[in-house]
Amino acid sequence: MTALLVLEQMLNGLQLGVMLFLLAAGLTLVFGIMDLINLAHGSLYMVGAFVAATVAQWTGSFMLGLLAAMPAAALVGMAVEVVALRTLYERNHLDQVLATFGLILFFNELVRIIWGPRAIFMDVPEALSGTIEIVPGAPYPAFRLAIIAVGIAVALFLYFLITRTRIGMLIRAGASNREMVGALGVDVRLLYTLVFGLGAALAGLAGAMAGPIFAVEVGMGEGILILTFVVIVIGGIGSVRGALVGALLVGLVDTMGRAFLPTLLRLIADPATADGVGASLASMSIYILMAVVLVWRPRGLFPAHG
Repeated sequence: MTALLVLEQMLNGLQLGVMLFLLAAGLTLVFGIMDLINLAHGSLYMVGAFVAATVAQWTGSFMLGLLAAMPAAALVGMAVEVVALRTLYERNHLDQVLATFGLILFFNELVRIIWGPRAIFMDVPEALSGTIEIVPGAPYPAFRLAIIAVGIAVALFLYFLITRTRIGMLIRAGASNREMVGALGVDVRLLYTLVFGLGAALAGLAGAMAGPIFAVEVGMGEGILILTFVVIVIGGIGSVRGALVGALLVGLVDTMGRAFLPTLLRLIADPATADGVGASLASMSIYILMAVVLVWRPRGLFPAHG
């Protein structure tokens, strides 16, 4: 029974890690290539979730909601990049933080105006509403397995895009030396907009898939954004491979800590103390992990070259 519980929590950790990867991959590309700190990335995740929930309610199809969320988030992201963020590339990071924090407030109010203050609840798609028995006696929700599969597919797609295509070559070159890429005749502004749109689309995808698990509500992007920044710092800024490894580590450490630390501490302390201390340590576990990684590798596990 204990082994099955550990397996279930490990899969929960992988599922959380995949969600974080979808957010971190786009954010680390933007950070690595544009040297832009974008606190409003979580707002694009929120936009994707609301668009997916709305389209799914109108059509009765989760898949149509998912397909609508990605281009909607991408278009919103590219519009924000063109209108607001372009002016921040030459500014210092404090200006970027303040401006994109302002965008969080703007998007929260805009979503509240359009959709209202109440949370929206999405149903798990009917085709994925059951469970799959991974090993005998261990049924696991099919929808969560689908999220893990989508995350793996996106990781493979990004690997192919960045290592095997011309735009991937430009992305890698832009991360290393933006000035030289511009001098060679590449439209750096267009490249930035496309990269930002890709990151926004991945955030929208994460939001759409989070809808049936979490409530779709105003401000839902802020909490997960903090975890996403932890992932980027652990993995290495500008590295998609680092984002994947960091996301899986954070997902597993956070989930396993919350599931098992209080129980383990009960072996050496009374239940009330163990539960209180265990919950606190579980909340701190990913930050402890980040500190350990930074002591060992100050630039993260897989820093982008440059």
